[in-house]
Amino acid sequence: MNNVVSELIDKLGEELVISGEALAQRVTSFWDNSPTTALAMVKPRNTQDVSVAMRICHDHGQPVVTQGGLTGCVAGAVATPGEVIISLERMNGIEEIDAQGSTATVQAGVILQNLQQSVAEQGLLFPLDLGARGSCTIGGNVATNAGGINVLRYGMMRNLVLGLEAVTADGTVISSMNQMLKNNAGYDTKQMFIGSEGTLGIVTRVILKLYPQPISCNSALVATNDFNNVTDLLNTLQRDLAGTLSAYEVMWNSYFQAVTVEGAHRAPMSRDYPFYVMIEAEGADIDSDTERFNRLLEKAFEDDVIVDAVIPKSEADRRALWEIRENFEAILPENEPAYLYDVSLPIKDMHDYVDKVLMGLERKWPRGVCYVLGHVADGNLHLFMKPGEIGALHSDSDAIVYPPLQKVHGSVSAEHGIGTEKVNWLDSSRSKEDVAIMQLLKGALDPKNLLNPGRVLKA
Repeated sequence: MNNVVSELIDKLGEELVISGEALAQRVTSFWDNSPTTALAMVKPRNTQDVSVAMRICHDHGQPVVTQGGLTGCVAGAVATPGEVIISLERMNGIEEIDAQGSTATVQAGVILQNLQQSVAEQGLLFPLDLGARGSCTIGGNVATNAGGINVLRYGMMRNLVLGLEAVTADGTVISSMNQMLKNNAGYDTKQMFIGSEGTLGIVTRVILKLYPQPISCNSALVATNDFNNVTDLLNTLQRDLAGTLSAYEVMWNSYFQAVTVEGAHRAPMSRDYPFYVMIEAEGADIDSDTERFNRLLEKAFEDDVIVDAVIPKSEADRRALWEIRENFEAILPENEPAYLYDVSLPIKDMHDYVDKVLMGLERKWPRGVCYVLGHVADGNLHLFMKPGEIGALHSDSDAIVYPPLQKVHGSVSAEHGIGTEKVNWLDSSRSKEDVAIMQLLKGALDPKNLLNPGRVLKA
């Protein structure tokens, strides 16, 4: 048995360390059902266990990769044969919900949906929300600075973290479990770990900011004939909904048609419109909020900003509309390559950017297709590229999607991170000075390059 694995078992116990056939039975990730090929997996119960595991790995020069819900989209948590996995799945306790202070103290392995439900029982809201809510973990959300559908109102995960605890490469515990919104006592060290994708430290506990649970919720799926109308409607709703607009999700026609084919989602309106927008506003007064929401939609009809709309009559109807946006299995057939992209750019440049990508796709793969959707209000687009050919075509696809971003100063990653898939494109979105600072931080906190090596920065 490997010396590192032997010592991990000796110090932590056999029940916390998995290797061999038991480990191979676990899947690689949410997107890949192939067997896990890591050297071993450690399943710590608490921060102290993580610290012990990292001290052992540090002493042996053993690389590690941290895993949460395995829902990441850039292969950042996929383990290689020579790595030890630190899985935080056992650290799933909600330690405290402070209704008076509107905070929640949680362990990193808590599943997002479980936290949402727990705080809702006390009349509170944790506003981070994304399609993987039933599997993704808070630690992973912090490590990737997750975004999701409510960013335009509540911000990214970074805006929701008051304090955190993390373990560095040598096993040192950095505890900055701040509960206050204001704390300017020196450097805000937690920010180093948020969005670092596990390359600077392993997040183990977090203090999160909560909000009052909304009383009203008004939703609609609307259609427009022009991208200018998409942006005009967004500006109107942001101005006239008194700050209650929480989601504004745009689907291009190609995406909407693909997910509403027979056997997939039922199309609630014609499938021929150029753009579809899922809108949601949450407030504190059911009657006045509903009246204002409906009045703005009626005005948008009168002004020809929207050409069709569906307003759900029940929670089941609402969820059915959201499923069109969130459940995209219909466009991911098993036997064809398909590549998911997550980019950000100024809203004013989105339409031209998508046209450039589609033209590049047509030149390279005439039988290919690109499905486009996105949060849009926060500058974020998601693209599903299907070349229509078989083969390892990811790099060719990248060369279609990423170069047009540089001309508009966009980013190759809006919310999914860099992981391993975008390492070679980091320089296109960050200056050499930015990258140098990242390398300086990495060298200071992890000089042996043991934490998630090869992710974010080139090994």
